[in-house]
Amino acid sequence: MLKKVIIIAVIAFGAWQLYKDQSQDFSFTESIRAEPPPKTVQAFSSSTPQFRCDGRQHCSQMTSRAEAEFFTRNCPNTKMDGDRDGVPCENDTRF
Repeated sequence: MLKKVIIIAVIAFGAWQLYKDQSQDFSFTESIRAEPPPKTVQAFSSSTPQFRCDGRQHCSQMTSRAEAEFFTRNCPNTKMDGDRDGVPCENDTRF
């Protein structure tokens, strides 16, 4: 009889330890999820232009959509926004 009580006590103690470990792991996982993601640092400042007007006017002379948008907004005599909706190089499949 005493042997059965000891076995039950050991099993109960083991189950309690397992429950305690599992609940600690769960709360640790929840605290990790609750933290906001780290903020990223931009490589370029928005006040420093990445492009400069150099006389290019056509989509075929651009290397990216961002470059075409910069030229359309900031440079004279560009010919990249045929329908004048503010979106340059709409038909260029490279971008």
